[in-house]
Amino acid sequence: MDSLSGFTVFVQVAETRSFVAAGRLLGVSASAVGKSVARLEEKLGVRLFHRSTRSVTLTAEGTLFLERSRRILAEIEAAELELSQATAAPRGRLRVSLPLVSSLVLPVLGEFMGQYPEIELDLDFSDRLVDVIEEGFDSVVRTGEPTDSRLSARRLGAFRSVLVASPDYLARRGVPQTPADLLAHSCLHYRFPNSGKLEPWALRRTAGEPELTLPTSMICNNIETRLCFALQGLGIAYLPAFSVREPLADGRLRTVLADYAERSGVFHVLWPASKHPSPKIRAFIDFLCARVFPA
Repeated sequence: MDSLSGFTVFVQVAETRSFVAAGRLLGVSASAVGKSVARLEEKLGVRLFHRSTRSVTLTAEGTLFLERSRRILAEIEAAELELSQATAAPRGRLRVSLPLVSSLVLPVLGEFMGQYPEIELDLDFSDRLVDVIEEGFDSVVRTGEPTDSRLSARRLGAFRSVLVASPDYLARRGVPQTPADLLAHSCLHYRFPNSGKLEPWALRRTAGEPELTLPTSMICNNIETRLCFALQGLGIAYLPAFSVREPLADGRLRTVLADYAERSGVFHVLWPASKHPSPKIRAFIDFLCARVFPA
């Protein structure tokens, strides 16, 4: 313990460049700080500081020892945090940013609230690219591969997209047999909120075949509107398969051009990188990973 105390005093002096300031932060006298540093120097057999009446500066040996000391104290702090959190119940406010895919996550979030009543969920549904760190989010769920080195990530699961329409619509307008047939149909589109561009429909093409410019009967920025309009027989929509699972199962929608739809994607849950995330974040991540895309 005396050695650890010496490390702490040394780091405080190195960071404040003052025995007096270090003593003030540690709640001891400048004399006690000086004696602690002297004992540490005697034990190590090196001089850690250049002292003058005006300043305290690190020696070359002191600079080297400072980095090691910081790492040692950080590991001790992390170990204490890990032990204290091991028995702590998840609680507190949890601010989460989620994509506009409520059909995917809402049932799971409801279960989470039931299991963790002491966690207060603060949910922000948006497809915009939020800055997790700057905007103070505890966690986000997003598609695509993680690119922010400040964040940790776990894979939630993969999905594919399908072209769907109602039986009534297909009876009236015919069933497209090739992507080119879509030119004669009503197409329900999605607009990216960040770029303002329409989401392209990823359809298999033969080599050299040009990309189709599809009709735009309706444009929106969420899944629910396209699903609602497709169910009402107003057109064909290109949607994630998880969002149309029930309408396909009960016959309210049918897939078309199944052999041509090529889009697939991956959802990840991300959170600010830390060796020891808080119990509420750990509970949230584990819960989502186990239930959003169950094996």
